[in-house]
Amino acid sequence: MSHMKGYVFDFKRFSTHDGNGIRTTIFLKGCTLNCVWCQNPEGISIKQRPLYFPNKCIHCKTCVHLSENGGVTEEEGKIKLDVSKEEDWEHIIDSCPAVALTMDSRKMTVEEVIEEASKDAPFFKYGGGVTLSGGEPLYQHEFAIEVLKELKKKNIATTIETASHIPTRIYQEAMKYIDHVFADLKIIDSADHKKYTGVDNELIKQNLEWLLSSKKAKDVIIRTPLIPGMTTSEENIAGIARFISDIYPDVKYEILNYNPLAQAKYDMVDKQFCFEDNPPLYSDEQMRAFGKIATDNGVKNLILEI
Repeated sequence: MSHMKGYVFDFKRFSTHDGNGIRTTIFLKGCTLNCVWCQNPEGISIKQRPLYFPNKCIHCKTCVHLSENGGVTEEEGKIKLDVSKEEDWEHIIDSCPAVALTMDSRKMTVEEVIEEASKDAPFFKYGGGVTLSGGEPLYQHEFAIEVLKELKKKNIATTIETASHIPTRIYQEAMKYIDHVFADLKIIDSADHKKYTGVDNELIKQNLEWLLSSKKAKDVIIRTPLIPGMTTSEENIAGIARFISDIYPDVKYEILNYNPLAQAKYDMVDKQFCFEDNPPLYSDEQMRAFGKIATDNGVKNLILEI
């Protein structure tokens, strides 16, 4: 088995929302997009960084005393991290008695990832398996593909959650080892896509056109997350619906309700959340209205979060 290493920022066990059956979801760091609403902002950068959890802190100031270059300071009774400073972060984290500091990810070998995922193997025989998520799991494509190959050797079903902004050659190679695909198409207009995610969507649409024209099309679900004022216009949902159904008339299309829980993560990673006043979830009635736009524009197989 390969001893190649990659950065993993979370394992989620007993998941029932990331594919069929009971699943273990592995979150890999790094993404080619920088969505202003990202649900996992800690997964955008490939670089490891320390995180601070103020609710665990006992204000002993051990971290401040161990900081040699201003990476940890105390301002008005609050601990502040400056991750741009060179520090012995491992030592500072290990010395925290309250475990209020931790690295945002682990550097793991393929072997270690497979060993961790295999602990849940007894549950996979009932239709479950392993899902790779992120970030963008194919950002670390060599590592991700090796993990997928090893899972297939163990007859473990594989699923991926991808934004598809990956070189087509790599995208096609990875799909050889994937049983089920959740692929995002967030915004149909290329300029708006670049405004809100940092990149245009031409490569994404190219990869989705290949995917939905392949033998794997029946095992693909295209997803659009509802982000108020950014992805929720009738023009956007109608445009996505027409684009994907024109390629594959039986395409499965899932409209995901807005998730307001991500906001709490942004302070941890020193990022600005896209909303000053965090919007609520959409109601069932509103979700059905979004769904009607999709079905009116060609989607036959609609999946709604209600």
